[in-house]
Amino acid sequence: MAKNLVIVESPAKVKTIKKFLGSNYEVAASMGHVRDLPRSQMGIDVEHDFEPKYITIRGKGELLAKLRKSAKAADRVFLATDPDREGEAISWHLVTALKLDEKKMRRITFNEITKNAVKASLKNPREIDMNLVDAQQARRVLDRMVGYQISPLLWAKVKRGLSAGRVQSVALRIIADREKEIEAFVPSEYWTIDADFSIPDTKKPLTAHFYGTDKKMNLASEEEVNAVLGELEGVDWEIAEVKKGERTRKPPLPFTTSTLQQEAAKTLNFSTSKTMRIAQQLYEGVDIAGEGTVGVITYLRTDSTRIAVEADTAARQYIGEVYGQESIGSFGSENVNRNSQDAHEAIRPTDIRRTPVKVKESLTRDQFRLYQLIWKRFTASRMANAVYETASVRIRGGKYTFTAASSRLRKAGFMDVYTTDEDEKTSGDKAVGSLTKETPLTLREMKPEQHFTQPSPHYTEASLVRTLEELGIGRPSTYAPTISTILARRYITKEQKNLYITELGEVVNDIMCREFPQIVDVHFTANLETLLDGVADGKVQWKTIVENFYPDLQEAVNKAEAELEKVKIEDEVSDVPCENCGRMMVIKYGPHGKFLACPGFPECRNTKPYFETIGVKCPECGGEVVLKRTRKGRRYFGCENNPECGFMSWTKPVEKKCPVCGGYMTEKGNKYVCADKNCGHSENAE
Repeated sequence: MAKNLVIVESPAKVKTIKKFLGSNYEVAASMGHVRDLPRSQMGIDVEHDFEPKYITIRGKGELLAKLRKSAKAADRVFLATDPDREGEAISWHLVTALKLDEKKMRRITFNEITKNAVKASLKNPREIDMNLVDAQQARRVLDRMVGYQISPLLWAKVKRGLSAGRVQSVALRIIADREKEIEAFVPSEYWTIDADFSIPDTKKPLTAHFYGTDKKMNLASEEEVNAVLGELEGVDWEIAEVKKGERTRKPPLPFTTSTLQQEAAKTLNFSTSKTMRIAQQLYEGVDIAGEGTVGVITYLRTDSTRIAVEADTAARQYIGEVYGQESIGSFGSENVNRNSQDAHEAIRPTDIRRTPVKVKESLTRDQFRLYQLIWKRFTASRMANAVYETASVRIRGGKYTFTAASSRLRKAGFMDVYTTDEDEKTSGDKAVGSLTKETPLTLREMKPEQHFTQPSPHYTEASLVRTLEELGIGRPSTYAPTISTILARRYITKEQKNLYITELGEVVNDIMCREFPQIVDVHFTANLETLLDGVADGKVQWKTIVENFYPDLQEAVNKAEAELEKVKIEDEVSDVPCENCGRMMVIKYGPHGKFLACPGFPECRNTKPYFETIGVKCPECGGEVVLKRTRKGRRYFGCENNPECGFMSWTKPVEKKCPVCGGYMTEKGNKYVCADKNCGHSENAE
């Protein structure tokens, strides 16, 4: 009987796949990559056609020896690493590291780790796709060039241990730009007017919203509101128009990596890294009671929404049996993103009949919650539209119009399985649906209300992933590690769900934007991703991209090395004496920002918080306002007399008092804005 060796990446897959194959198959794991560029140098021969210098990863020697021995004894070797560019490259490296005979070596891929999928892949082996390998090589070489050319510069000019990256630096810039936008945002005043009407046979009033005349009117001040209210005094009210109709809501598409990360963050409060870690477990295989170890979801790194015909057919059959034939979707949502990697499917359960309830006892709490989310989303994607009955009215008073609308769910469709915060079953006032033009109205009350516009929200992990995807930056496999890296480097910090840039992040971003504008240009980075897709499709030579990229990068690095001054973020001498030994304390930079330390270390180990004064008196107690940082590194302004004085502000206060209310003002871009939102006064900065 022929002996076959199947090599996968992870030991978790070994256990799952062994169960599907007979005794004539041996399954072993490479434990991820086996060869890589050396850590001690850039590892790219610039003088000789940018050839990468790959070496065996430290600690993999014994593992490779065992794999080499097994491969030599086997009649056939199947390389079954992940079905993406990274997996293709690992298989290619295994061929060299194991000195495989190409005649008996074949590549197999499967999108799900199930018996049928694994056995089908063995019947359809292929050669290694060098286009996919070259796309991965190009990404690796470009990232290595940026990291190994710019990171040493940051070490020399700022602080050891810093790093720059082709994608991470763009992500940092996106967050920094949003912070600046929020800090510079000046709220604008606007008003709304709601009118409550009594209608026959209903105790609850009907609330309508001010629209304007024939055109929508925006009310920007109390004076404008009072003018409208004055014209509405004593007018007769009538229903000018009633519209009734129907609105459909299409089911959501099944999850891609990006949308799964976003929805898991929103509904389960998972970080991107946690989502990927748990999804990896579900993909590689979990022990299901009565079944054994099996992969319960398909491959988790994908930007395709395509669904295999077999899975689509099984889903529609299940939906018809459980929810009725009318609940089966009458359309196909099998579209593929134009940039989707390879022939991937969307993320879905490997068997729709393996419902969340059936597997709950076999999964951890977090595994169950993520699996349930994936199962519901996929099932919903095969179901019928939700249908709403809608009604709207236009109420006329003099020359002005007020509007009211309502909607009621008539046919649930996919909402029997999956709903989000946007999927309300009813909205608006139920009474709207019963109104006719003849319905009499009696005005109860006019309710004018002042509002102020709000800045764009801080990025969360989910919204940053969505932005990176929309801009075409990175790929499904890069989102989570990119965010994890800039968090680990303390360039950004996370509070609640929001991401904030730290002082260190500001310094690094300023240098990158000033000295390497092309690297952090979102359009340039997105264009590189398009070129990498071209390599994967066999349309672009990978070394051509590298040859065009390197000279400009080298020129920018040489210029920065010569012209960039050292950034002093540590060891500045302060005017604060050490109370233990009398030396003048110095400003150092730690994981959470600046602090004061005695220069006599290690003899004197005295440290204390460092607070930078901004030249403004506290509006509450008259003490100095100082720049502080939260425990996680977010900047704010507080009183030096804390905790006796509780003053704090997220935006920088100024000495000037508000001429309208007398309160303190803050600096926002080129304007001074009253800190009291109810006042809203703003003026140009002096």
